[in-house]
Amino acid sequence: MTAQLSKKSEAWSARFSEPVSDLVKRYTASVFFDYRLAEFDIQGSLAHAEMLAYQNIISQQDYADIQRGMAQIQSEIAAGQFEWLLDLEDVHLNIEKRLTELVGDAGKRLHTGRSRNDQVATDFRLWVRNATQEIDAGLRAFQLALVTRADEHVGSIMPGFTHLQVAQPVTLGHHLMAYYEMAKRDRSRFADCRSRLNHSPLGAAALAGTSFPIDRAATAAALGFDGPMGNSLDAVSDRDFALEFLTAAAQTALHLSRLAEEMILWASQPFGFIALPDAWSTGSSIMPQKRNPDAAELVRGHAGRILGCMNSLMITMKGLPLAYSKDMQDDKPPVFEAYDLLALSIAAMTGMVANVTFNTARMREVAETGFSTATDLADWLVRAFAMPFREAHHVTGSIVKACEARGISLSDINADDLAAINPVLAGCTLPDLSIDGSVASRTSVGGTAPVRVKEAIAAAKKELAA
Repeated sequence: MTAQLSKKSEAWSARFSEPVSDLVKRYTASVFFDYRLAEFDIQGSLAHAEMLAYQNIISQQDYADIQRGMAQIQSEIAAGQFEWLLDLEDVHLNIEKRLTELVGDAGKRLHTGRSRNDQVATDFRLWVRNATQEIDAGLRAFQLALVTRADEHVGSIMPGFTHLQVAQPVTLGHHLMAYYEMAKRDRSRFADCRSRLNHSPLGAAALAGTSFPIDRAATAAALGFDGPMGNSLDAVSDRDFALEFLTAAAQTALHLSRLAEEMILWASQPFGFIALPDAWSTGSSIMPQKRNPDAAELVRGHAGRILGCMNSLMITMKGLPLAYSKDMQDDKPPVFEAYDLLALSIAAMTGMVANVTFNTARMREVAETGFSTATDLADWLVRAFAMPFREAHHVTGSIVKACEARGISLSDINADDLAAINPVLAGCTLPDLSIDGSVASRTSVGGTAPVRVKEAIAAAKKELAA
């Protein structure tokens, strides 16, 4: 997009006796970023024009001319032939000016009964609504990749970590389905955002409404809104819908960043859990052996930028009096940036999940370290001897300590050692403390047992097919 200064007069220049300086024009102009609203500005203008004609505020001929002119403008924008002028300040005045050049007075009548305040609020809501739908589609594709890979690894055992220490064995399928659930909640947050934003500001005018006999319900319906907003001041002055989009984006980015961090760790030689394909890796300019998880690192980095976008708009809006202030021109850049970064991050993580090679043998090897089935032993003590869990926890800790001292596993400790730790254990035979037995036993709802993971995957496939 290119934008340049012109000597044409501003829409409000009659009030002023001196022209605005080029510096101020450049400083106050927003067309170099809000041109992204063009599609939605045209939609809103056509709905407004149709309503004006139906209400006999403008003629049917004016409406027909406006339709013809907007079609031409759409073609010019699509072809990259539209000339964006900085001194016309924003996308709205640029389109209106071009419309007037094409259809004359009909273009000048289009703005009857509206202000740029309700115009931009409408355009921005339409843009954000569309963005929520596109993000939702991306997250659905991400979920499909997770479910597909989880289905492949229902029984593949890996270590579950707390504090980045081996804690208990789980299945890789179970681990991946955790991110499915996170993405499910992320999608619900964007759906909630879409639901709350789906009311039309159009017709609120500058802040007080209009004296023209407009039909706000008609324009709301034409634009796919659930209805008009109930208060004209609120309609033009709040950006909570944009903030809600950003908070949903920030939470989604946090989830993606956690998976990205795991991918980075898993791809490192000390872990060796995964191998990223060449298409999702980069190399080093000096170290020929390197395969770097750059895409995952950027997902992690972009999460910080998305959080910054959220903070930026919150700080902009926190102290603004009603109704409109020029500060609110800064509402769109952080939303645009967050959307662009999040869409790329979702696509990147989807590609990595779909194409990564899992080293399940290495995962299993690590899962067998760190006395990962110690909790299973404590649970057995509770069941076998009616031992209070806290006592069982203490006894198991003593057994682990003894095994550590001898460099053996839990299953290898002898009867004499057990009896010395606690006389109750004299002559007993320890249960199956294998990682396979541990995983299979975790049959509680939401647990890692393969039977439960299969159920979760089946439910997820049904959800995604709906």
